[in-house]
Amino acid sequence: MSHSLDISHAARPQAAAPVNLSGLTREGLRQALIEAGVCPPEKARMRASQVWGWIHHYGVTDFAAMTNVARDMQAKLAEAFTLARPEVVERQVSKDGTRKWLIRTAPGIEIETVYIPDVGRAGALCVSSQVGCTLNCSFCHTGTQKLVRNLTAAEIVAQVQVARDDLGEWPSPKEDRRLSNIVFMGMGEPLYNLDNVADAIDIISDNEGIALSRRRITVSTSGVVPQLQALGERTQTMLAISLHATNDALRDVLVPLNKKYPLEQLMAGIRAYPGLGNARRVTFEYVMLKGVNDSPDEARALVKLISGIPAKVNLIPFNPWPGTDYECSDWKTIEKFAAILNKAGYASPIRTPRGRDILAACGQLKSESEKIRASALRAMMSVD
Repeated sequence: MSHSLDISHAARPQAAAPVNLSGLTREGLRQALIEAGVCPPEKARMRASQVWGWIHHYGVTDFAAMTNVARDMQAKLAEAFTLARPEVVERQVSKDGTRKWLIRTAPGIEIETVYIPDVGRAGALCVSSQVGCTLNCSFCHTGTQKLVRNLTAAEIVAQVQVARDDLGEWPSPKEDRRLSNIVFMGMGEPLYNLDNVADAIDIISDNEGIALSRRRITVSTSGVVPQLQALGERTQTMLAISLHATNDALRDVLVPLNKKYPLEQLMAGIRAYPGLGNARRVTFEYVMLKGVNDSPDEARALVKLISGIPAKVNLIPFNPWPGTDYECSDWKTIEKFAAILNKAGYASPIRTPRGRDILAACGQLKSESEKIRASALRAMMSVD
């Protein structure tokens, strides 16, 4: 007796998820419309411009809301693409007005995004570029989460969309914006995901969409020197350097990437950054760690290190997290440090800690799937 195996109902590869148009550049959107048969090539540029405005100026999430797009085209768009927002797993609001969203963009992919009012022109959004991080900076809570993967351009843009949904900023306002600045200072190292970061910046800064000036977008890096030139040329954004030390021995401990790209290489790369000048100064971020890097001698060494570079220095009081061995410098120590920098001609604002009570402050972000729930952490911490 012979037997045959019926495999007609065997598991088949699942169809790929529809492309989210929010993450496509203008040219990418035009090509996508052609390839999906939504419109002929000769009309693709015009149709892409229409769709672009609805997505990025009006913030729609339903193709049926695109009132100047024919219904048959709406149907074709809905069949081939999506405009869906990611899931907001948790939304928290600090007593100081800071907002934090835990966003799930895919199964197992969770990121944190923070809106900080009264920063920049009106308010700044701190976005993530990776899930987790590879850099293992010893003072940073985010760095204790292993890298899962890079975020796509759509996942980066989605963070801006979620924030604008919550802030009620559709259509894009010309004035009186609540979200006026974007900083790539969330989870991950942006320069290890430069292609997607650059595409997201192109989308965010487009004048017919969200329309944020590139000079109000800052990309922070721990010092991936080979990518600095490309960052400047491709994005024309403001540059921030996560510095935190003035000598290689200490920076090797605080920012282990320094072992690969030591300070001499880093400073040379900064001095060559495209567009650097008085109108586009680099920001050096310097977290103040008690008894580690906060002495007057360190302040004078910092002045010497950045001499001749159009720059300002953001002094960041260390934000504690469970398990860390570091403490924040005393306020008087930070003020003395700032005074030395100011006397040398460098603006050195002391960043007011924001959102500490919801673990939304600098260095505290970490995917919820990798940590104790924030409510439990707040009970463990006595941070005002």
